[in-house]
Amino acid sequence: MNLEQFIRQHRLPDAYADSARRFFLPFADWVEQRVAANAGRTFVLGVNGAQGTGKSTVAELIREHLASAYQRNVVILSIDDIYLTLPERQQLADHVHPLLLTRGVPGTHDVDLGISVIGKLCSQPATESVDVPRFDKSRDDRCPESEWTRATGPVDLVIFEGWCVGSRATSDPELQEPVNALEANADPDGRWRRYVNDQLRDDYARLFDLLDALLFLRAPAFAAVLRWRLEQEHKLRQAAAADAAAVMSDDEVAAFVQYYERITRNNIAELPALADAVIELGEDHRALSLQYR
Repeated sequence: MNLEQFIRQHRLPDAYADSARRFFLPFADWVEQRVAANAGRTFVLGVNGAQGTGKSTVAELIREHLASAYQRNVVILSIDDIYLTLPERQQLADHVHPLLLTRGVPGTHDVDLGISVIGKLCSQPATESVDVPRFDKSRDDRCPESEWTRATGPVDLVIFEGWCVGSRATSDPELQEPVNALEANADPDGRWRRYVNDQLRDDYARLFDLLDALLFLRAPAFAAVLRWRLEQEHKLRQAAAADAAAVMSDDEVAAFVQYYERITRNNIAELPALADAVIELGEDHRALSLQYR
């Protein structure tokens, strides 16, 4: 794999090369050792990171490195691609809580679909293919099956990446006090956050049990997550037309990340002790260290 070409292709800053050489690529080689030791069985790697941590880019870097250096067949599945359809989330909003119309938190994904797809990828013979779902954020709905990606087997590694992959539920008493204005104003009785936490404890635990290892990209604090998300939106705003409706204002971004705040804060505090590998990120996005459990 040509790292400089990868950086240009993904429009990454030149400084990304240092993080890749010191931490991301050595971790990819660690994954290869686990794949090789797995006796021909498909290895499932989870990648968790808050918004703006670059988890999708790291997943793609691992895929390209293992494909070029070790001839591995790697399939990436994002947790975003198993969101419930818009009509399904509308039904949740009508019958459980209005906040569930907004995709993102546990409870807004099709867990059984994720389990099914990963299971098929792990048992896929060379003579068969598996259709991997995709989600269209511009339509806020799952793509029709005719637009799904087809993966041919056998698959050596499945990378399952997402902001809450491998996250754990909290205790019920911790849900009592709201962590932000969204919870205080739109969920004053805690019904939404209890539903999300119950989903994380039950259905999502079944999904995350499929992981053989978990990488956690740890942001320095939730304040950095908000700042990085604002930076992303500023870049979109500069590139978009003046009347682009999809671009959010700073206030809209600040409101949006509140949906993710409780679990993100809990991940920053708890996942370092649970993940198989942790890459610490600095305030400037650069990787600072790599530690294995």
